[in-house]
Amino acid sequence: MNVTSEASFAQVSDCDVLVIGGGPAGSTAAALLSERGYRVTLLEKEYHPRFHIGESLLPANLPLLEKLGVAEAVKAIGMEKWGAEFVSPWHSGKQSFEFADALDKSMPMAYQVRRAEFDEILIRNASDKNARVVEGCQVQDVNFLPDGAQITARHNDGSIETVHARFVLDASGRDTFLGNRFKAKQRNKKHSSTAIYAHYSGAVRNTGKAAGNISIFWFEYGWFWFIPLSDGTTSVGAVTWPYYLKTRKEKSLAQFFQETIALCAPLSDRLQHAKLTTVVEATGNYSYLCDRSHGSNYLLLGDAYAFIDPVFSSGVMMAMQSAFFGAATVDTCLRHPEMAGAALKKFDKSMRIGPKEFSWFIYRITNPTLRNMFMEPRNVFRVKEALLSVLAGDVYGNTPIHGRLLVFKVIYYAASLLNPRRTLKAWRMRKNNIRVVDEAGAAVN
Repeated sequence: MNVTSEASFAQVSDCDVLVIGGGPAGSTAAALLSERGYRVTLLEKEYHPRFHIGESLLPANLPLLEKLGVAEAVKAIGMEKWGAEFVSPWHSGKQSFEFADALDKSMPMAYQVRRAEFDEILIRNASDKNARVVEGCQVQDVNFLPDGAQITARHNDGSIETVHARFVLDASGRDTFLGNRFKAKQRNKKHSSTAIYAHYSGAVRNTGKAAGNISIFWFEYGWFWFIPLSDGTTSVGAVTWPYYLKTRKEKSLAQFFQETIALCAPLSDRLQHAKLTTVVEATGNYSYLCDRSHGSNYLLLGDAYAFIDPVFSSGVMMAMQSAFFGAATVDTCLRHPEMAGAALKKFDKSMRIGPKEFSWFIYRITNPTLRNMFMEPRNVFRVKEALLSVLAGDVYGNTPIHGRLLVFKVIYYAASLLNPRRTLKAWRMRKNNIRVVDEAGAAVN
């Protein structure tokens, strides 16, 4: 009887583009393609608003928000973020950076946002632009055909929908729907981390213009984020090496998080009178890359393609930027099939830019040599300005950062060679830290 009931609910639909996932990448792509006149269906397994971490935007997000027509709506919910500060237990004081000091002075600030509110603005914008947005609907299967794809999805009421689409965009985030289906998702062997996080009220913040700045605290097992939100809430998270999270054993996650915070005195001081307002959560398998970004009739966007350590708050910006690249690529493939090959090749190249530019710094962010360069910055050959351009997310445009970043890297390698004992120790420590561990905490070969 249940089978008959479900079958009676079955429905069939068709569209030009099927988008899997209603996060920043999926909602952005759906809005852009709907504006271009395509029939777009977006399927999102949850209902907005829903909780999500990753609350810190970059200045490079703002032009994208303007193009989408949601800049004012995001401004209304956001807290101004003019820069970032780094706090190190191996250095006295803290080091602050302002985005206005980057090479391109036109992007001096960004926002901290509650992702529940931010993501809802983006998905409603897609709906307002005539995309068919369906929430509470999870994609179950995709069958690719020579001229498109057949998608099977289950609605929360149990009904099944079959969608015929000419093109599929996987914006399923860390679920990486197609990446898992094709066994294309690969652990990033150069980096590995886990995250523990929660929201607090009553945390001690910076004052004045710096009140909304993100703070990064280094500690023995990784680093913490401290992100102030406009309603007085502060997002706090620890990004740690995988083996460290395994030391939790029988402790509750909340107790373990508090003990981890206690390892970082400057952060502990700022949370001394703060109260938890959310459940403490954790996630692992933090860094990965799919071995492909596209096929003849599908693209992987944002986190569905790759995810790297969030130390530079690059996730939302790269997701939205991938949607802009993706929308342009789909438009070319559908309108000018003879140009599809070149368009897909260009898309693949564009998708590699962000992870490449950020990952060099991310892989070394806990290295004492790079840490010293962050805490004692010099602007020789304007390398500090180029670094700030990266921190602002200005890696896709025409800002001349590459030559200056090369000089920065030369300085880094030279400093490393001048202190070979420390460099060798740091290399060995990092190799040990990023090892994969099993449930018992043992290394996995």
